[in-house]
Amino acid sequence: MTVKYRADHVGSLLRPREILEARADGTDPARLRALEDRHIARVLEKQRELGFTIFTDGELRRRNFMSDFTDAVDGFDLGDAVARTWKAGAAAPAAVSSVAGIVTDTLRQARRLTAHELEFMQAHSPGDVKITLPTANQFPAIAYKRGVTDRVYATPSDLLWAIVAIVKREVQALATDGVQYVQIDAPRYSYFIDPKWREFIRTELHQDPDAAFDEAIRADNACLEGVRRPGLTVAMHLCRGNNRSHWYAEGGYDPIAEKLFGTLQVDRFLVEYDDDRSGTFAPLRYVPRGTTVVLGLVSSKRPELESRDALKRRIDQASRYVPIEQLALSPQCGFASTMEGNLLSEDDQWAKLRLVAEVAREVWS
Repeated sequence: MTVKYRADHVGSLLRPREILEARADGTDPARLRALEDRHIARVLEKQRELGFTIFTDGELRRRNFMSDFTDAVDGFDLGDAVARTWKAGAAAPAAVSSVAGIVTDTLRQARRLTAHELEFMQAHSPGDVKITLPTANQFPAIAYKRGVTDRVYATPSDLLWAIVAIVKREVQALATDGVQYVQIDAPRYSYFIDPKWREFIRTELHQDPDAAFDEAIRADNACLEGVRRPGLTVAMHLCRGNNRSHWYAEGGYDPIAEKLFGTLQVDRFLVEYDDDRSGTFAPLRYVPRGTTVVLGLVSSKRPELESRDALKRRIDQASRYVPIEQLALSPQCGFASTMEGNLLSEDDQWAKLRLVAEVAREVWS
């Protein structure tokens, strides 16, 4: 099989200080847009220089990986949030910024989710364009608050399907616009592999975790229905949380792999495998022939650069479960799921992306 994009990256890049300061100072929108344009042009050129053939704007216009949705859709109270426990290695749980508010009113789409990003990308990208969107499943777990949201959406499921309709329209619009790569970011599947989050689904969302998992797959497939076509890559990114180098879930893909990999209608899975929290490669045996697995072996959370030889050994290990011609390489997640970014420098970020591109060329050229 021919696989495009052996070297991939999840999408978000560290925000330049100049952009962060402009947002904090309340810079007028025209000046902020000009700053974003300049820095996006810079990171596009850097991706080209490193040897990538798929390009993102680094999500530099976003506050976080899902703010394209919450900024375009009315009905969220961004000043409220459901509490979350995040961790970093063996460190104590940490308080980090929330990535979404609470749904307090009927959702009303005010504008396209990503058209303001796409226009610049199609005019300036050196090659194929990747646009990322949050999974519809992201929202019921973090934006549904009992006593508030249930006044407008009786159940988390009702909210989910209202969001599906919006995400589906955007995916279809991107396909019509000629985007070459649409990626759905879906950290929420990690809830179904971690016992503490399965209990959260049971006690806080009042749902059976297995039934909720089945519905999550139906929801993502509904968002992607009818858009797969030659020239368009549709991908699902799976991770366990990524916020200021913290994470919230752990466990291998084993409990969900057969149904997840066998049922989701995508061309490509980007899977987190940068440390022991991700388990073994064995669950990848359920990935269908013809579907690409992008191994997220390089950490976007830590500044230490991975060993080139170790990466090649791990690719070889994964090839025992998925033919090497179906594999590709990337970091395990973005470098800035929230605009504050992970705890490493921009030099560290580019060194890691350079490593991804070079190892991919060495393994698959």
